[in-house]
Amino acid sequence: MGGFALAIGPAGLREAAPGQPDFARRGEFAWEHFELPDGQEPPLAEREDIPDIVHSALVATETRPRCDQIGDGALLNLRGPATDQAAGGDRLVSIRIWVRHRRVVSVSRRPLAATRAVADCMRKGELADPGDLVASFAHNISTELDPQIARLGDYIDDCETELQGAAIYRLRRRIAQSRADAIAFRRFIAPDRDALITLAGLRVEWLADEDRLHIREAADRFARMAEELEAIRERSALMHEQLTDLRAELIDQRSLSIAVVAFVFLPLTFVTGLLGMNVEGIPYAHAPWAFWGVVGFCILIGLVVLVWFVARHWLRD
Repeated sequence: MGGFALAIGPAGLREAAPGQPDFARRGEFAWEHFELPDGQEPPLAEREDIPDIVHSALVATETRPRCDQIGDGALLNLRGPATDQAAGGDRLVSIRIWVRHRRVVSVSRRPLAATRAVADCMRKGELADPGDLVASFAHNISTELDPQIARLGDYIDDCETELQGAAIYRLRRRIAQSRADAIAFRRFIAPDRDALITLAGLRVEWLADEDRLHIREAADRFARMAEELEAIRERSALMHEQLTDLRAELIDQRSLSIAVVAFVFLPLTFVTGLLGMNVEGIPYAHAPWAFWGVVGFCILIGLVVLVWFVARHWLRD
């Protein structure tokens, strides 16, 4: 079983393995964090300070960002970048947090990048109560996500500058992947914002006004990222339509070229086919100049048809 337990009290910071009910003594601020893969459950079922409904939410396999007040505590689920971005599954991993006065219990199925940053802040003495801890989680998750969303927006900017007919097929794959990434991020970033807004509005004694300000600031950052993702998705859809139009225009141009060539050679094919019949009565069949006369006549027809097409094109423009 992975994880850690931290407590700050009169004797300073103490650390141990999670799952020790006597670790957090009276008057101390304690945080227990469990990192467990799917199929394993933390030893929380018999804890008197954790209601059954909270226990079910902490050990759930599938979660969604949420915030619910239960008595004098709060159940908070958030999503953020994983420590190992190459791992499979969702782009953002979840952390479930049960917060009460001077007590915090958190569970994650995959390592969350923000968890280590929050733990370092607590070891440095920067977090003195549960409000500081949840505000630090909100800040660090939004800080981890912000550069990723910005890079996705820059990637779409690069695609827009490369929007040319020669790059249609390559850009279609890149834009489709960017759109899929934006949808995957927005699936949880918008609920993260809603959860933090709800958390900032809770009337609980362990959440100070300063903590509410930090949480609202993180919620505003999540709102901005959600708007950026929505813009990325709309821009991707617009570029996809432009690529479709470019592809259709390219096909039309090629079809027109084929049609012009076919129209030029259609009368020539008729003349050569007519004169090539193996029957009696073909005029000038034995004349020495007949071959070059037919060649010159075909060239004349071809030039007339070509000049007609060019003149028609200039008159239309």
